[in-house]
Amino acid sequence: MKLATVRTPSGTVAVRLDDDCAVETGYRDVGALLSEPDWQAIACDAGGAAHQLDGLDFAPLIPNPGKMVCVGLNYRSHILEMGRELPQYPTLFAKFSDALIGADDDIIIPTASQTLDWEAELGVVIGTPVRHADRATAAASIAGFCVLNDITARDWQYRTVEWLQGKNFESTTPLGPYLLTPDAFDLSSATIEARVGEEVVQSAKLSDLVFTPVDLVAYLSTIFTLRPGDVIATGTPGGVGHARDPRRYLAPGAIVTTTITGLGQCRNVCQPEGAHAA
Repeated sequence: MKLATVRTPSGTVAVRLDDDCAVETGYRDVGALLSEPDWQAIACDAGGAAHQLDGLDFAPLIPNPGKMVCVGLNYRSHILEMGRELPQYPTLFAKFSDALIGADDDIIIPTASQTLDWEAELGVVIGTPVRHADRATAAASIAGFCVLNDITARDWQYRTVEWLQGKNFESTTPLGPYLLTPDAFDLSSATIEARVGEEVVQSAKLSDLVFTPVDLVAYLSTIFTLRPGDVIATGTPGGVGHARDPRRYLAPGAIVTTTITGLGQCRNVCQPEGAHAA
């Protein structure tokens, strides 16, 4: 099953994406839908207004996650690219909802940064509360998967040893286009790819992850309760601009396309902050 949050003239709505249309579920967004214990049945039985698939205006899949926890250095290829050893524990930081945009929205290049970089990632969305999870419970708590790109201001990220400031510039992180439930997604065979323009800049198998989604849910749930609508960003593979020689960053007009097998794509145009405000 596919679920999305789309914009309509009367506000955002959570929809079920069928082969021929998008059906409203009666909830304002996917996060609100997931707050219902029987969200799967609600979504399956939904029979609200239908929308054509062409021209859907995707909002961030989860517009206001209670928690968005991101993992750094979680692909073997990227860890080696950055000259580091494989980690014993996940590297964690947080992202806030102000950074999120829809699957086709513009990425805003902040005036304060000259080094905006791409980071294609698999997103994991929680569907049931989970605390101190074993692997089976962790797997059962996952509502589904989606695409995101953890666009990063490298000059701000490396001002200090903590990364948060480079990861949270407003309107930089596409999240979507839809959530695909685990029964329809094969992580072991899926690939992730990022393009800048027509050039493939990142390409990897999700099987290259050091810490899998189940690993991460189990680990994080030891620290705090993960709740419906929380999002985990699982890290990026090799190929980021900051690791290139010479280094390369996103410029105004650049088109970033992030694709994961079975999960669709986010396609975002980079616009300078001032131009977007105008």
